[in-house]
Amino acid sequence: MKDAMLPDALFADYRALLAQLDAFGTRIRARYGNQMRCRRGCADCCQHLSLSSVEGVFIRQALRVLPPHKREDLLHHAAHSGEDICPLLREDICLLYAARPVICRTHGLPLLYRTEDGPQVSCCPHNLAAFSAESLPGTDVLNMEVVNTTLAAIDAVFTRTCPSGTPKERRLLRDWLVN
Repeated sequence: MKDAMLPDALFADYRALLAQLDAFGTRIRARYGNQMRCRRGCADCCQHLSLSSVEGVFIRQALRVLPPHKREDLLHHAAHSGEDICPLLREDICLLYAARPVICRTHGLPLLYRTEDGPQVSCCPHNLAAFSAESLPGTDVLNMEVVNTTLAAIDAVFTRTCPSGTPKERRLLRDWLVN
């Protein structure tokens, strides 16, 4: 991690998106309480994934502010974690939870995707078991086309404005951490 800390202003739009996703998740958990099984220690969704530039650099920034011993421990763990599991996961707990990317913030929530067969609502099989996808009101389903388009726009602006030498391509999370 040779890059310097970047100005917080570069992440303003990304932080705003994260805040909106967190607010949606909070509202869903409040509305469906006991039907939502996602909680600390549940890691069924935690796969190794790739991140956009804004997400990867944001994670690197969060890593840089950790105390040196925690940072080194996390980097060692990430470098030696398995290929399929998220390198930030230890004992089913995310080591950088506050900086987790968009996809991690949407795990478990009712999500709308556009597919070849038309719109599909999906949700973690552990959550909302008493409801069918069709029975949820539209306000309780997160439109992932909107989320992904917003993230792509934020990433495009970020990659145009970030300093030279900052990686500008989608990369595996482990690569953002250890390279």
